[in-house]
Amino acid sequence: MRRIFRRDTVEGWLLLLPAMAFLAAFTHWPVVATLIDSFYSTPKSRRPSRFVGLDNYQQMVGDPVFWKAVSNNLWFALGTIPLAIGLALLMAVLVNDRLRGQTWVRMAFFTPTILPLIAVANIWLFFYTPQYGLLAQALGVFGLGDRNWLGSQETALACVTAVAVWKEAGFFMLFYLAALQQLPPQLAEAAALEGASRWTYFRRVQLPLLMPTTLFVLVNAVINAFRMVDHIVVLTKGGPDNASTLLLYHIYQVGFSYWDTGYAAALTVVLLATLAAIAILQYGVLERRIHYR
Repeated sequence: MRRIFRRDTVEGWLLLLPAMAFLAAFTHWPVVATLIDSFYSTPKSRRPSRFVGLDNYQQMVGDPVFWKAVSNNLWFALGTIPLAIGLALLMAVLVNDRLRGQTWVRMAFFTPTILPLIAVANIWLFFYTPQYGLLAQALGVFGLGDRNWLGSQETALACVTAVAVWKEAGFFMLFYLAALQQLPPQLAEAAALEGASRWTYFRRVQLPLLMPTTLFVLVNAVINAFRMVDHIVVLTKGGPDNASTLLLYHIYQVGFSYWDTGYAAALTVVLLATLAAIAILQYGVLERRIHYR
């Protein structure tokens, strides 16, 4: 009996070994290597890297572009997270009910999710183009003046936020729709017998039961808000005057445009630590308020 148990244990570990090897090689080791690189200077052609301690982190504290990127990222997160989650929940409730053309509506809501990020950015780049863009043409019908949406410091970040919400809402809708379809139909029947309105049934029954899904979606929405870079590269390149520079795009610039790998590693460590702290806080605090039954 013990021999069979040992054999099953060895076979289980052998089956897990390929996945563990890939996880260690492409996830865990890069994190450790980035942490180590953050304490070293950037190697040059005639000067190898040397240990500099916390110099890269001290440079970060005095970097105005870094703080501008942090501020932009916070505003970007505050704009995308509640809007994308709220819109996803609204769409899921809508397509969960019986309506004419339900399949086509679901497909229309989900289509932005399956489009490549670069393709989405180029589509919206056409929308925002001054004079010739779709938005400029629509405003011209009402006699409103045209403006450079992506070239203005007041509107550049808001335009990128709108693109992110349009892209992510359909993806989050899938999780809400799956959760809604798992709810027992007897709950809706009981609510109808009690004379509860559609809004009361949603607020008192559906929304509390969807809280585990909301927590999962919230964690993903926060991560997405801090790893956005594709849309920035295509739409604004961080401009004008860093008005739309987000933290990951700043890391991309430092690492691949300025080739300061040591400073980029320090920025990456701060970003990863921030995301890990937010995730722990979300699961540690919000999970206690979730009612699974």
